[in-house]
Amino acid sequence: MISDLKINNSKQYIDVFKGIAMIEMQNYGIPASITLAQGILESGAGTGDLSLQANNHFGIKCHKEWTGESVKHDDDALQECFRKYEHPEESYRDHSYFLTSRAWYKPLFSLPKNDYKAWARGLKKAGYATDVKYPDKLIGLIERYQLQQYDSEVLGVNNVAISEINN
Repeated sequence: MISDLKINNSKQYIDVFKGIAMIEMQNYGIPASITLAQGILESGAGTGDLSLQANNHFGIKCHKEWTGESVKHDDDALQECFRKYEHPEESYRDHSYFLTSRAWYKPLFSLPKNDYKAWARGLKKAGYATDVKYPDKLIGLIERYQLQQYDSEVLGVNNVAISEINN
């Protein structure tokens, strides 16, 4: 279990969580690149208040079915209820469960697992985030850090880094 790690930047965040994101992809079918990009964006690469106080890396709110621990945090409204986890891995697992258990995300799972752009746009279309630039932000993170390589690894596809193609 990952506990009490001091993460200072996105590259360290990726190094710590890429294995978990790939396991989640194997188990639930959500591209590791999408999970990692969402984790970076939603948690400030592990430095945001929710990730530090509650190990909540995806900004998942309590919702009516949540019976676990929670914290109050200002978001769309003041002092909203957010889920609290003992370990960050639990946040990753809950993120996978969250996406696979809600009907409005079902169309995502008919998209190719290696099409991170379609997944990013599909998340926005399904209502995951209110930010109109959410898909562009995810795609930007995936391409900046070449997170699609982890999708390829899970899928067993050879991956050539984008920087190698452009040289």
